[in-house]
Amino acid sequence: MAEAATLERKPEAKTEHFDVLIVGAGISGVGGAYHLQQQCPDRSYVVLETQESFGGTWLTHKYPGIRSDSDLYTFGYRFKPWVGKPIATAEEILKYMGEVIEANDLARHIRYRHKITNATWSSKDKRWTIEGTKGETNEPFRITANFLWMCQGYYRHSEGYTPHWKGMEDFKGKIVHPQTWPEDLDYKNKKVVVIGSGATAATLVPAIAGETAHTTLLQRSPTYFIPARNENVLADELRKLEVNEEWIHEIVRRKILFDQEEITRLCFEQPDFAADELIKGVKALLPEGYDVATHFTPKYRPWRQRIAFVPEGDLFQGISSGKASVVTDEIERFTEKGILLASGKELEADIIVTATGFNLNVLGDIAFTIDDKPLVFSDTITYRGMMFTGVPNMVWIFGYFRASWTLRADLVADFVCRLLNQMKKKGAKQVEVKLRPEDKDMKILPWIDTENFNPGYIMRGMHLLPKRGEKPEWAHTQDYWNEKKELPVIDLDGTEFDYK
Repeated sequence: MAEAATLERKPEAKTEHFDVLIVGAGISGVGGAYHLQQQCPDRSYVVLETQESFGGTWLTHKYPGIRSDSDLYTFGYRFKPWVGKPIATAEEILKYMGEVIEANDLARHIRYRHKITNATWSSKDKRWTIEGTKGETNEPFRITANFLWMCQGYYRHSEGYTPHWKGMEDFKGKIVHPQTWPEDLDYKNKKVVVIGSGATAATLVPAIAGETAHTTLLQRSPTYFIPARNENVLADELRKLEVNEEWIHEIVRRKILFDQEEITRLCFEQPDFAADELIKGVKALLPEGYDVATHFTPKYRPWRQRIAFVPEGDLFQGISSGKASVVTDEIERFTEKGILLASGKELEADIIVTATGFNLNVLGDIAFTIDDKPLVFSDTITYRGMMFTGVPNMVWIFGYFRASWTLRADLVADFVCRLLNQMKKKGAKQVEVKLRPEDKDMKILPWIDTENFNPGYIMRGMHLLPKRGEKPEWAHTQDYWNEKKELPVIDLDGTEFDYK
């Protein structure tokens, strides 16, 4: 029996070693690989990606009309000019990322279908050990790395968030989440109800409404939108003048960010005025007499949740044409034919789409261990939303809510490369952040101030997230306009950095 067991035992995975391991080949991971090559060319690195290709969000989501809700002049990398329309399709974004990979010879560093299950830090060895499975056969792999760069995003790609409503099992039609949209879903001439009020719903409804019998957007409460032409007048004018694309990219980025800063300031300093202006923009695109107060007047001040950009006002055009409609009500239960609302009205449907958000996924469903102790991430305190007390040699990319994700990915990449070079200069093998003596009595708070920003996926997952301190160094401030000045000049010899 012992001999048989020996014969059946799988060979142990060969262990490879790299200076840096980047988790994820989405917008952050690809950008991180570029910056690492440019700023730390002597470091070996590997990028591990669970999916079959690069792209992250833009590969995961395949629902009709999938597009960015940030302009590509700021969502694009600072080092590669964007030359298309400001709001881009997933296909266009993937093409752009593919060009970055090809132009910088990144592909040889990226390994697809590599699912990480465990990450173990050893203070004795001063390195991480990463274990997981690869390929369709789930063959085990093991990699050691000096530094871990977490670029896996913030939500679970395998499944979206769908609340459980009474009677869901009674519904005779199909229930679909946009994150797992079936390729063969036939919605032509069908009655479709889309539950949700965010960017996904606002994208999906106009994309399918022209082909369905009717599409209804069912929302519990309204959100803010910015409808505008999908063009950038300044970029177009500069192109007429034959200005170099690198210059155009930088000039337009600066102009957009200047305008966004003004809008953000207005939302905080004059929220009622900002709300009125946003609602006026929507009202102008809807039929006269439309009930804007019920369907497009949110109960919260602007920027407490993300504001979705609606290119060409296509959502409102669909409503005006009668191909789509909006219902603002609570769901009582699902029925055989559709959804019974709290008002007593029944919405009939052949297909119900639950555009109800994400499942927060703070560390990629990876089991982390620090010196044989499981890491409880929510027990740590964040340093500027990118490092965490008690977690050595790791940086996590978490972008902005009020500005493009990639703006912060670029800033944090610069920080990582500076930190790696500082470690080399000091001869240090390990670095982690710790509270300073002056932080001893600092108040410890939840990850984010919910009065400031409170999307559903953050509220549902707050207990999983690290804590923040009341001082700006110990929080993810969400303030790009200050961080663009602060992060590049962080004193890496400060007492918050503990080198060994």
